[in-house]
Amino acid sequence: FYKVNVADRQAVQQWVDCVVEALGRVDVLVNNAGILRDNQLVKVKDGELVKQMPEEDFDLVVSVNLKGVFNCAQAVAPHMIRQGGGVILSASSVVGEDGNFGQTNYVATKAGVIGMTKVWARELGRYGIRVNAVAPGFTATEILTSMPDKVLDGMRARTPLGRLGEPRDIANAYLFLASDEASFITGEVLRVDGGIVVGT
Repeated sequence: FYKVNVADRQAVQQWVDCVVEALGRVDVLVNNAGILRDNQLVKVKDGELVKQMPEEDFDLVVSVNLKGVFNCAQAVAPHMIRQGGGVILSASSVVGEDGNFGQTNYVATKAGVIGMTKVWARELGRYGIRVNAVAPGFTATEILTSMPDKVLDGMRARTPLGRLGEPRDIANAYLFLASDEASFITGEVLRVDGGIVVGT
């Protein structure tokens, strides 16, 4: 295991170079680092501005969730080109397609991941590199543990399959997209969400 700040381009390059030196190649990159700093764009009470999303929260989420994906993909791509192929997978989210209240920064990054996925699929396909994204719905991970049961029950109620996703559901999507079974799939976003459409 390596502990790496994905927002630090130089640290990412050193990490990737260490992996290649140790193992000889990089076959699959899964961009999965992500953080939340939820807040409304502006909050108004009685006609007066009382709160807004802090600029530093916007910048921090962008630096990890979007720039981090860029840094990691850019660091591995030359190695994958030299070895004749590879797979780049990135974590988007259903909110990257649907939007979500109070998540301007997070939604912007997850929509950006979708855009970069489509660009890189076009740019890197000629080198045998496939690029796809996974868009999970609400999944029973640590990020949801702080949410009240009432909120979680609401998520389940809005999901046609009637449950939250399990980490294995998401992992299986990555496993499929990384495998030769998906050898003709690139530039796609696979929603793993139980059928939910986010938003009000």
